[in-house]
Amino acid sequence: MNMNLWIYDIFVYIYALSLLFYFSDFVSENRKAKQLGTGLLVFVWLISGAFLIFRLLTELRMPVFQFTTFDILQLFSWILITASFIIGRYYKIDLIVFFVNVIGFSVFALNMYSSPKEGRSLELWQATRELLYVHISLVISAYAVLTIGALLSMMYLVVHHSLKRKKWTKWLRRFPSLEVMDRSIERMVVIGVPLLIMSLAIATISLVVEGRAYLLLDIQIVTSLCALGIYGYFIYQRSVNERSGQKIAQLYLLAYAFQLINMFSTELSAFH
Repeated sequence: MNMNLWIYDIFVYIYALSLLFYFSDFVSENRKAKQLGTGLLVFVWLISGAFLIFRLLTELRMPVFQFTTFDILQLFSWILITASFIIGRYYKIDLIVFFVNVIGFSVFALNMYSSPKEGRSLELWQATRELLYVHISLVISAYAVLTIGALLSMMYLVVHHSLKRKKWTKWLRRFPSLEVMDRSIERMVVIGVPLLIMSLAIATISLVVEGRAYLLLDIQIVTSLCALGIYGYFIYQRSVNERSGQKIAQLYLLAYAFQLINMFSTELSAFH
């Protein structure tokens, strides 16, 4: 156990150090610090990915496949790191890369100091093992994408508030423009919402086939549907009414709030 904690400490400190280098680049535009931060983050990404593959291969050999909340959060953190690499490579929004990794680090650190064996098991659905794989991959991918959109929405509101009050600082110059953030938020919805819909469709089919349709009223299903409804209204306002700006960013954050309720209601749910 002490050896495990020692290894966890190393990974957490390396991840934290990478964020410090990223923050140094954010404050002073230090290219060398950014390169060091990226190198350390790649190391964490590789080790975390190797751990997930090992867990998957181990469970595939077992008679009953089980994924714990520890594994789910570990996968979520890994996907956030992967998303930050993609954003940094193709969109060049360094500030989003930093904040995405702050969230990823928080999940990673909290998860590392929990016990994998004590985490709640997400047992294999009675229908097919493949349905479980697809559902988990879709829903975690959707959460990662929509989390990035929530960060962009918060940044949009910060910049909008500063412009409205005519309070502009050097720090805010590192933020993307309102137009860039507005377009990026829309892209996150366009990508994330279909993933969320597909994951819910698979869950619904599985519950009906297994004769557990009563679980369609479970808190996690209900909060997911509420979030989808608000995201749907967001899409309507954007595409039909062509609305943008402060109100639309607030609408996005309202939908994401239901996602957070969903994420932290695992203990109250009988779905998994």
